[in-house]
Amino acid sequence: MDPAHLRAEIKRLIVTELNLKGRDPDTIEDEAPLFGGDLGLDSLDALQLAMSIEERLGVRLPEGDEAREVFRSVRTIADHVAKVRTA
Repeated sequence: MDPAHLRAEIKRLIVTELNLKGRDPDTIEDEAPLFGGDLGLDSLDALQLAMSIEERLGVRLPEGDEAREVFRSVRTIADHVAKVRTA
């Protein structure tokens, strides 16, 4: 999966799995902070998103401090998924 398609898929997961009704996935910036930004996501959202990514994309996500860096933005999640898939 090419990087742009992967980022688009992650944005769709964020909107659908976290029930962000009325939010267009295309309006989520690749570098925008997922937490503390305009999306208003919290720790429960992070857990739900992690489970969705693991289930849909088949990639295990880290926990703890390493997870904070991975969940910084759509781009950092996509970079992690791509890295794990090529390992």
